[in-house]
Amino acid sequence: MLIDRVLSFSRYRLIAIAAALILPALAFVAWPHMAHASGVSEETKFVLNTFAFLIWGALVMWMCAGFTMLEAGSVRTKNAAMICLKNIGLYSIAGLAFYFIGYNLMYNNVEQVIGTVVWPLYGPSADEIALLGGDESALGAVIDNGYSVMSDWFFQMVFVATTASIVSGALAERVRMWSFFVFTLVLTALIYPVVGAWTWGGGWLAAMGFQDFAGSTIVHSTGGWAALAGMLVVGPRLGKFRQNGTVRATPPSNVVLVTLGVFILWFGWFGFNGGSQLALGSAVDAVAMSNVLINTNLAAAAGVITAMALSRLVFGRIDLLVCLNGALAGLVSITAGPDILTHFWAVIIGIVGGAICTGGLKLLEILKIDDVVGAVPVHLFAGVWGTVAVCIAAGGNIGVQLVGIASIGAFVFGASWIVWFAIEKTIGARVSENAERLGQDAAELGMESYPEFVLMPEMDDD
Repeated sequence: MLIDRVLSFSRYRLIAIAAALILPALAFVAWPHMAHASGVSEETKFVLNTFAFLIWGALVMWMCAGFTMLEAGSVRTKNAAMICLKNIGLYSIAGLAFYFIGYNLMYNNVEQVIGTVVWPLYGPSADEIALLGGDESALGAVIDNGYSVMSDWFFQMVFVATTASIVSGALAERVRMWSFFVFTLVLTALIYPVVGAWTWGGGWLAAMGFQDFAGSTIVHSTGGWAALAGMLVVGPRLGKFRQNGTVRATPPSNVVLVTLGVFILWFGWFGFNGGSQLALGSAVDAVAMSNVLINTNLAAAAGVITAMALSRLVFGRIDLLVCLNGALAGLVSITAGPDILTHFWAVIIGIVGGAICTGGLKLLEILKIDDVVGAVPVHLFAGVWGTVAVCIAAGGNIGVQLVGIASIGAFVFGASWIVWFAIEKTIGARVSENAERLGQDAAELGMESYPEFVLMPEMDDD
């Protein structure tokens, strides 16, 4: 009797296991036909698109942490706390400025050049407000928009914060905190939105056919031009370029933090480029987004290997920082056209971007321009290359692309130089010599990032 029960139990178990294996397999085989037959509802598309804006936007916001780690590790320990404060400050300023002014100028009633600020300020649509108030009849109108109104605003806002972060690293260790915040306010409320209105907002460059999928020029070159103008007005750090013509090496205080920062940026870039598909409501969007992420990854990897190979030739050693900047240059380069279908071209674009960045780092030393983190070679030089590379693999028009690069560069650099010059002549752009020698942490914040260290003012040949 016991044996019969055991055998019976074993049969039931075998049947259960077989059902557990076979039924999911049948469902998997049948699912494409079921999905094709029923389709995806419009409300599901709405939810997926909104979710994509929010989750990819959160990843781009996380890039602020990457910039903070990259910069804090690149500067000397006496300035690390200031870097942290500047980065959380610029993100907050960017969010408020873009809400009150920038987004409207970039997207609201753009007529060729710039939009208009309207009252009440940008917010959920009337239909969304009605739906939240319990009016079910507003559901159809909400869904017809394709995505939640403020999810789109959030995704756009984190991009402008990225632009401001580029300036922070380039001018580290000598620009005054409040002066930097004033410039950040102007950049995020006015300068960047004008560039955005010309392009993504439907302005005159968009009408010409200018292509920049996720912002090689619109975001990264804009930040690079603004940083370059600031560096020329503020000048290099004390002792960076000696009187005898040699360049003083300023190695990072924490290479682990710098490396972590680059990995965070690389990770966030998947949201930066992937989210710029601006939709996730269909199989086409999903496939396109997959290609974008793969191209982004390939270009970054190619930039690393290229910078690694060239750094010994250019700098006499395999330089970790050059390799890390090579990754960022590859990412910036592919950002204008990550939607290309041939992955081979993503590798080529990343290779050229890594080479341009490596050479650009050396060029700035020759020109005696002090860029603490290599922001200009990474974001400006590689951004220009990426915008041109769209013509090679993504069908861009070379004439239109060059017009866009030149016009945006002239506007951003000119406007930024005027703002920096005005700041210098009024409240002053640069910290005092004593504050720079002592460090901004102690001089401006009254604290030390590493209190167990002995703080020694530097007395270098100026």
